[in-house]
Amino acid sequence: MDRPQSQADQPPRIKSDEELREELGEEGYHIVREKGTERAFTGKYWNEKRTGLYRCSVCSNPLFSSASKYDSGSGWPSYWQPVGAEQVLEERDLSHGMIRTEVLCAFCKAHLGHVFPDGPQPTGLRYCINSASLQLDEDV
Repeated sequence: MDRPQSQADQPPRIKSDEELREELGEEGYHIVREKGTERAFTGKYWNEKRTGLYRCSVCSNPLFSSASKYDSGSGWPSYWQPVGAEQVLEERDLSHGMIRTEVLCAFCKAHLGHVFPDGPQPTGLRYCINSASLQLDEDV
C-alpha cells in the first residue's frame, strides 16, 4: 500500500515571478532572477550571528549552515562550504569584464552570488552570497 507523501518528502516549490517580486521586492527579484548584486554591508545577513540553516529564498533548498559562516570583511554573508556539493551549482561568469564563478541554487537556479579561492581552511573557498538569496531557518 502506498503511503501519502509528507510535506518533507515533496520537492521544494518554486515561487512564481509575481510571488517573488511581492516577497523579495524589486531589488531581491533583480538579484535572484536577473543576477544582480546587493551593495556591500546592506543585506540583512552580512553580519548575522544567529545559528541555523540558510535556505534559498526562492525554493527553500538548504544551502549553507551557520557553522560554515565567517566574517570575510567583504560586506556579504560568506561561507567556506555549502551544506552539500549537490545543493549548489557553479557556472563560469564572464560578466563585467571579469572571470568569476557564479553560485546558483541547484534546485531552482536562483542566483546566489559567487565563490572565490581566498577563503579560510579547510576548503580555502569564500562563498560570497547575497542576503536577498537567503532565508535563515533558526529551527535547524
